[in-house]
Amino acid sequence: MRIVVTMGMPAFVYRFIYLAHSLKSLERNILGFCGIGPAKDTLIGMVEAIGDDKRRKWLRRLEKLGQEGR
Repeated sequence: MRIVVTMGMPAFVYRFIYLAHSLKSLERNILGFCGIGPAKDTLIGMVEAIGDDKRRKWLRRLEKLGQEGR
């Protein structure tokens, strides 16, 4: 299972400053409680500022992950 999170702030700020608190909470308190896991995550930051080229690149990357079952 993969969780994809889009956000307005840079992804590294969320992961290393905020320690991805809400993502960990989702994995542990909701998915873990329901018996779903382990989960991998993909964080995409600054979504308002990325252009069409970068958006297409992300979509291709996510599509590839889906096709590979990761």
